[in-house]
Amino acid sequence: MISKQHIINRFISYVTIDTESDPESNTTPSTSKQWDLANKLVQELKDIGLEDVSIDENAYIMATLPSNVDHAVPTIGFISHFDTSPDFTGANVNPQIIDNYDGKDIVLNASENIILSPDYFEDLKQYTGQTLITTDGTTLLGADDKAGITEIVSAMEYLIQHPEIKHGKIRVGFTPDEEIGRGAHKFDVSKFGADWAYTMDGSQIGELEYENFNAAGALVTIKGKIVHPGYAKGKMINSMYIAQDFINSLPETETPEHTSGREGFFHLHNIKGDVEETQLHYIIRDHDKKLFESRKETFKNIANKINSKLENDVVKIEVKDQYYNMREKVEPVMHIVDIAEEAMKSLNIEPIIKPIRGGTDGSQLSFMGLPCPNIFAGGHNFHGRYEYVPVESMIKAVEVIVKITELTAQK
Repeated sequence: MISKQHIINRFISYVTIDTESDPESNTTPSTSKQWDLANKLVQELKDIGLEDVSIDENAYIMATLPSNVDHAVPTIGFISHFDTSPDFTGANVNPQIIDNYDGKDIVLNASENIILSPDYFEDLKQYTGQTLITTDGTTLLGADDKAGITEIVSAMEYLIQHPEIKHGKIRVGFTPDEEIGRGAHKFDVSKFGADWAYTMDGSQIGELEYENFNAAGALVTIKGKIVHPGYAKGKMINSMYIAQDFINSLPETETPEHTSGREGFFHLHNIKGDVEETQLHYIIRDHDKKLFESRKETFKNIANKINSKLENDVVKIEVKDQYYNMREKVEPVMHIVDIAEEAMKSLNIEPIIKPIRGGTDGSQLSFMGLPCPNIFAGGHNFHGRYEYVPVESMIKAVEVIVKITELTAQK
């Protein structure tokens, strides 16, 4: 298999390029700096020997590894995204290499006393003795999803170098703006031409997922009225107090910090306000479609109740669906999950089949006609300063990709 150092070098060459996306932008990609990595990837795919390498006006990248068998084999794809989350800065990433991790605290930044500790992040303990790549405590790392890109490129390179491994036609796809929910919006499924695909966008080694949240974003806008506070009696309407009433009307335990598994939630992730106007930005999530619809209705009911009480339409709700649970589209073709599971087991990886408490490009692609389960990329603690990835997990992900292509050609 490809060497550990080769994987490290490739990964670091990606994460040190800033590709943070921007939800406020209307362009695709949402930031011009995403082109820096996109163009590098195009050249790299050509250099390793892939065919039909293309990049469109929106920075969607596709490439082909032709079949090397003389019988009909389904065309499969592997997809990852190259943007990083706007939740935490991805500029000036300075990766740290921890060889032979000793299972103890890792000092990410001594001057700021930023420590990655197994006492808090218990998953660290399972990687004792392995090589970890961490941040320096001031940025995210970008393993989400540059680990996935590293694995796909490395797997294609390995297959090209080892033609004795028999496989059908393989398509590769890299997308912008997944972190802001737009990664699949302009993905040309017909051009991609795969029967099914896998996103390499999961977390710890062994993850295999074909269920995800139904997701919506909600903007709650509360209008107030400002007058001089000395003469405000009976006149002022403080939008921030009304916003507080709205927040308190939602179930206090149905939030991310109180839920797990398939339990849904309401997540208030941004507040901006003054007396005259307050805006609450929420995300609404649930695996169950009926409960998802009920959650959206809850927002409207609370707004109606407050407006009725105040005898004024001061609260307005905008709810926009973002993506849906891919399970509906994957279950009819469960053999594609079975192949991935078989690949992992053959490599002595214990499959962890569980619902995603989030979404991937695959959730949208599945509803666009490309069934697309999600496979581990190896990283942990995405979107923050404590992000890390074990190099051994990335190597195993490369092996899983190679094995999936091999098994598909045998079916």
